[in-house]
Amino acid sequence: MSTVSARLDSPEGKNPPQPVPRLSLRENLVGLAEMRRDQLAFLVRSVRTHGDIFHMRLGGLPTVMVNHPDYLQHVLVDNHQNYDKDNFLYRATRTVLREGLIANKGGEPWRRHRRIMQPSFSRSSVADFTTNISDLTGGLLRQWEEPAGRGAVVDVTTEVANLALRIVLRALFGVDADDRGRRFERDFLEVNAIAGDFFRFPFPPLSWYSPSRNRLRQLIREMDGFIAYLIDARLARESEKPDLFTLLLNAMDEETGTGLTHEQLANEILAMIIAGYETSSNSISWIFYQLAAYPDIQRRVHDEVDSVLDGRVPTLDDLPRLTYTRMVIDETLRLFTPAWQTMRHAVDDDVIGGYRIPRGTDVYLNLFTFHRHPDFWPDPARFDPERFTPEEIARRPRHVYQPFGSGPRHCLGKHFALTELHIITAMLAQAFHITRPEGQAPVGFAPLITLHPKGGIHLRLHRR
Repeated sequence: MSTVSARLDSPEGKNPPQPVPRLSLRENLVGLAEMRRDQLAFLVRSVRTHGDIFHMRLGGLPTVMVNHPDYLQHVLVDNHQNYDKDNFLYRATRTVLREGLIANKGGEPWRRHRRIMQPSFSRSSVADFTTNISDLTGGLLRQWEEPAGRGAVVDVTTEVANLALRIVLRALFGVDADDRGRRFERDFLEVNAIAGDFFRFPFPPLSWYSPSRNRLRQLIREMDGFIAYLIDARLARESEKPDLFTLLLNAMDEETGTGLTHEQLANEILAMIIAGYETSSNSISWIFYQLAAYPDIQRRVHDEVDSVLDGRVPTLDDLPRLTYTRMVIDETLRLFTPAWQTMRHAVDDDVIGGYRIPRGTDVYLNLFTFHRHPDFWPDPARFDPERFTPEEIARRPRHVYQPFGSGPRHCLGKHFALTELHIITAMLAQAFHITRPEGQAPVGFAPLITLHPKGGIHLRLHRR
């Protein structure tokens, strides 16, 4: 039992741990319907009413929600060994991603995979792929020259999703996306919708035979087929340039001297492709949307890229000087965190904030509500990149901002993702001024397993 857990039985404790406050039966019954209708509104209202820790039935299943940086720090960092991913959210995710790093419940199998894969995502490894990011982004911007000359509206979400998929396939395999890649993209979007519906109302089980569950199995088979095709094609040819596939294929665990099996490699590649394009494409879309909504902020980004780059394509060395652009990215990730929810399972009894967490409890962490906590983010719904000046960052608790998670299970692709977002945003700002179409209604949220813009983002392009 952990040191923190041992406090449960300590007779010397002045304040014995209390049970976690519970939503009433009526609130849970109403919430069951509201989760299906508007999950975000239900969660926001529950946090506003019940505070930073409370027990509810999420999708009908008993769950403790925590919403304070000290509590997230405890679960994800300080006592992380007591919390694994053996919960219904990740059991559903494992239907698609199997035992890859993202969905693996934890323990030694996860630690071994992490040790093997970690070096492939270091800052130095990411530096090798920045030219691919800028080259492919330049290709998209050239395609946009013609519609921008007419001041036309483009489907940003669809276009940048294709760009993000091309970037991750080039980084992984040194190949370009073809019709198979675009079909994979459509397949996963449908999988994401089915999984999102299941999380809001986890019935019937994913293992059942029903039209939606049969469709899910078909989509997974098609996605697996795409991964097998990529691996076989890559193994059949030599590559002069480094790619992530080569790094992972040759990676060894220093403690055991073993690498990934073929099945493990396929699972990790599937997870990397999904995480690498899905979250990035949503983030890029939201960044563009915010720049269009705030002309003064967009103007400052234009001024910065013009001054720092002077018309050059950005390199990795340029990014530390594009400070305001990075602040815009960070503020966008706060309000529109793509991986907007996660969950842990208590392996043993614990105490969080003076409240008893019994063994077997599922603990829900929602970054949408967390990144809008009014105690740490004044006027939290307001888009304000100035929140991320060094002075403002220093004033906040360390773990109040975590779009990539924290602790041992933080996102392995963090450096790649931030580099990608930084380069794409800078290159867009060099080339175009973007506006929202006249009369366009505000874009809402589609809370799937990741946070999508509902209906996609469509913006008007103008050449600079």
